[in-house]
Amino acid sequence: MSSSSPFRMQLVHLDLKGAPPKVLYLAEIFPLFHALGANGILIEYEDMFPYEGPLHLLKARHAYSPSEIKEILHLAKLHDLEVIPLVQTFGHMEFVLKHEQFSHLREVELFPNALNPHKEESLALVSTMINQVMELHKGIRWFHIGCDEVYYLGEGEMSKQWLQQEQNNMVKLCLSQMKAVASHVLIHHPNVKPIVWDDMLRGISEECLTESGIAQLVEPMIWDYIEDMDVHGKVLLMDKYRKCGFPKLWVASAFKGATGVNQSLTIISHHLKNNIQWLKVADSGPAEMLQGIVLTGWQRYDHFSVLCELLPVGIPSLAVCLQALKHGGYTDHVKKIVEQYLGMSDLEINSFMSESSGTFPGSDVFTLITQVSFHLRRSVDELLERNSLLTRWNAVIQELQAALERIFYPDAVEEWLEENTHPTIQKLQQLLQDLDAAIAAQS
Repeated sequence: MSSSSPFRMQLVHLDLKGAPPKVLYLAEIFPLFHALGANGILIEYEDMFPYEGPLHLLKARHAYSPSEIKEILHLAKLHDLEVIPLVQTFGHMEFVLKHEQFSHLREVELFPNALNPHKEESLALVSTMINQVMELHKGIRWFHIGCDEVYYLGEGEMSKQWLQQEQNNMVKLCLSQMKAVASHVLIHHPNVKPIVWDDMLRGISEECLTESGIAQLVEPMIWDYIEDMDVHGKVLLMDKYRKCGFPKLWVASAFKGATGVNQSLTIISHHLKNNIQWLKVADSGPAEMLQGIVLTGWQRYDHFSVLCELLPVGIPSLAVCLQALKHGGYTDHVKKIVEQYLGMSDLEINSFMSESSGTFPGSDVFTLITQVSFHLRRSVDELLERNSLLTRWNAVIQELQAALERIFYPDAVEEWLEENTHPTIQKLQQLLQDLDAAIAAQS
């Protein structure tokens, strides 16, 4: 890795809670991750992990099998990508708490996002989840336990009663669950260091963080995905964590999935600017603390949200961001390197490419989704042609469906097409039928 990069570790985040790629595609894309400068992957399994026993109902229909998990880990090792698993253990627990069997462990009865930290069964649940994931990830150095965006914490009946006691407060409530989960990891897996998203820690005073002892248990991962991120504020936050006793920390940018809940095309310039800002933070902050950066690639904003950009669509953005981090910026020289890796002749970062192509794995999906996003709705609304228009778009969508099916499981393919093509095609079909009926009525 280039000496101009301040990040020792550069990890690509795989968000599997929506449109999880088939192992076949991961085998194709991991070599590109490595070539672009990544040396690790953060795998957010959600419901794609093959949970067993009482947890078997957490598995999605196309969850990876244990043998597929082993194959993913083998592929990662083959391409020098260190794996860090991520399992949510506090907030974003919808994939667990939506099930009736676990609904009694919700913080607020109506909402399945946050875990009730007062019940012993809650800790037992997430401990079992962690243990099962650990069992298939021997030899890992870090384990991400999530803990971000714990919405409605403190609003459950047990929390309200607990908070009425004078010595209790929201900070204690939050940190107690983090500490309990992190302690489980450290006691049962002493060679593995827990990581947490930092947003629930940011507003806590230095004094409270220091006295809590959380700094000895976890490494925080500071995340921010906006393009005009406050560099000075992030440097101050890193220094705050240093003063609280955290020996190490991580940062997280984004390469896709952070500019709109239903975004279908990736705004490369946004993500490039975000990663450049993180370079500035790394250059100004306490370098000895910094473990590395994770480039997040969100697939849904939460478990019940719609799909945003699919992984192949975000690959050009990932390439731009990784190479910018590696070379300390984005120049014409870096642009040429990226284009060579992607097999693209003229990569545009400031606007969507109306005519996209490339030779990278999944480039056919990228090209066809770009075509659909640019032209489908517009051409239907204008109704430039009649039956030939329908025939043409049906052909494009069939080609796209075939390309998607090579990379994704059927339910993800169906969901994306349902959201992005079917309503417009149905509108066209209905309009053509109405036109035919009107013509027939006049003849």
